[in-house]
Amino acid sequence: MAGLGPALFDLVRARADRPGWTLGLSGAQGSGKSTLAAKLASILEAEGRRCAILSLDDLYLGPEARADLARRVHPLFAVRGPPGTHDPALGLSVLDALSRPGPVHLPRFDKGRDAPVPDVDQPVFPGPADIVIFEGWCLGARPDPSAATSAPINALEREHDADGTWRGAVETALAGPYQDLFAAPDLTVFLRAPDFETVRRWRGEQEAELARALADGRPGRSMGAAELEAFLARYERITRRLIADPPGDFVVDLAPDRTPGPLQRR
Repeated sequence: MAGLGPALFDLVRARADRPGWTLGLSGAQGSGKSTLAAKLASILEAEGRRCAILSLDDLYLGPEARADLARRVHPLFAVRGPPGTHDPALGLSVLDALSRPGPVHLPRFDKGRDAPVPDVDQPVFPGPADIVIFEGWCLGARPDPSAATSAPINALEREHDADGTWRGAVETALAGPYQDLFAAPDLTVFLRAPDFETVRRWRGEQEAELARALADGRPGRSMGAAELEAFLARYERITRRLIADPPGDFVVDLAPDRTPGPLQRR
C-alpha cells in the first residue's frame, strides 16, 4: 500500500473540513483495508489530527442474535458475513457520536470467539474526532433485486438456498438501513481485487495468520479449509458484484500481491 499512501493522504487532508469527517474504505476481504486505515490514522495523528477507526466487521451481531435470525428467516444467517448479520444502527450511532464532544465506545468484534467484545473492554475515544476512517468489505454495495431468482453461483447456494430465500433476505437487508450507513462517509475509496480467486487466496492467508496467533495462546478458534470455503461462499455473490461494478468516489486497482494502482476518480 506504500504507493497509494501519499495520494490518499493528500486527498484526506484537502477534504476533511469538520469534526467527524469520514473516509470510507471499501474492498474485499484481505485487500488491505485495515492496514491502510491504521497507516492513515498514524500519519494523521502525527500531524495533530484526532483520528478514529470503525470497521464494519466490528458491527457483527452476536451468535444469539444470529441464531434468532436463523430460526426466523433462514439457517444460513447463523454465520456472520453478509448483510443482515450486522447492526447498521449501531454504526450510524457511533459515527454520529464521533462528530460531537464526549467519550465514545468503539465497538469491537472478536473473530476468534465469534462474539462482540463486552462494553467494558471496548476502547473509548474522546470525541470529537477530526477524521473517522470507516472500513468494510461491502461498504457501498447496492442491492440486486434479481439475486433471489437468479441461478446459484456456488455449492452453498445450490445446496442450502435453492429457492433463494436467503439471497432475497440478504438483498432486502442491503436495501434497507445498510444504505443509510453506506451513505455516511463523506468520501469513499474502493480497493478492487483482480478477481474472486485472488480474494479467496487473500482470505486464506488471513485465516492462517489467525491460526498462528491461536497457536501462541490467543483464545478462540480458526477455520479449516472446508469451513473457510463455506464461509467465503456467503460473500461471493456481493464480492463479485463489487469487483465488476465498484462503488465509491475513487477506485484503486490492486495487483495479486496487493500492489496498488493510482487513485481513479469514479
